[in-house]
Amino acid sequence: MDENMKEKKENDKEDSYSFYHIARRILLAGIGAIAIKHDEMEEFIDKLVERGEIARKDREKLIKEIRERHKERFSDEEAHFHERMDEVLQHFHVPAKKDIDVLNEKIAALEKKIDQLSKAKK
Repeated sequence: MDENMKEKKENDKEDSYSFYHIARRILLAGIGAIAIKHDEMEEFIDKLVERGEIARKDREKLIKEIRERHKERFSDEEAHFHERMDEVLQHFHVPAKKDIDVLNEKIAALEKKIDQLSKAKK
């Protein structure tokens, strides 16, 4: 029976490990896409300046405005992402930190009781 429990724990670790890496890759891909998007935006604006379609002095203003709009939109998307991640974690029954903290407190209390009982027997 101990062998089955060890195997289950190893499988659970592998599942959460692979889930972590999948989520990490998705996040990194998103960050990379955003970085490329900003670079392309600045290149596009520079081309507009070269062609004389916008004034050089307006370049920084336009870039700042686009970044602010993107920041607002990104914060909304980030909130939505966190909601979705919470749903996924709940679906896979991944405990939250507060759940683990509660269990750790219970374990500590039980260990204390065990120590008290063992001392009382002696």
